[in-house]
Amino acid sequence: MRSILFTIPLMLATASLFAQDDVFSNKTNQALEKVIRDYPNRFHNIKGEMISQHANTTEYKSTIVVPGASSCTVSKYNISSSDTYSWSCTALHTKDFITARGKFKEIYEQIENTIIKVDGQKPFILSGQYRTPTEIRDRNTIAFELLPAVGDMKSLRIELSLEKDLASWKVKLHVYDGDKIESVAVAIQ
Repeated sequence: MRSILFTIPLMLATASLFAQDDVFSNKTNQALEKVIRDYPNRFHNIKGEMISQHANTTEYKSTIVVPGASSCTVSKYNISSSDTYSWSCTALHTKDFITARGKFKEIYEQIENTIIKVDGQKPFILSGQYRTPTEIRDRNTIAFELLPAVGDMKSLRIELSLEKDLASWKVKLHVYDGDKIESVAVAIQ
């Protein structure tokens, strides 16, 4: 009887671990992992056809798309001595703040604590602090960190944002080189 009492909790714990496996195998974090893996290549392997070209920016379709997203793009910024790239995905565009807030939380839950494996490096864990978005702020952002961040991956930034766009709301996922994008933003202004 005693062995049965010890066996049941062990079986429940094991079942719980297998259930958590589903959390780490969703389509959003699979797409994000592919994007992050290509970050050292400046998103070259996920850059599709050119969408638009301006004086300092060229935008391409992304070959990696988050399921249900309205658009995913790779942007190239031609400022300074070297090109800078970013990947951006608009997961939702709606006039309803409550719907946008729900999608924001859903994506956060899908990518929080995701384990990312990049060839030749130790696995990383995505970690970010959830803050409930409010309609008062035009931009609500969660910045994710790669733990541990080493080598080229130190400057990698991953952001999930809920942004007001005129009379509507956009939920966006953004991957970029934090060190270079900041200097690009200053140069474009």
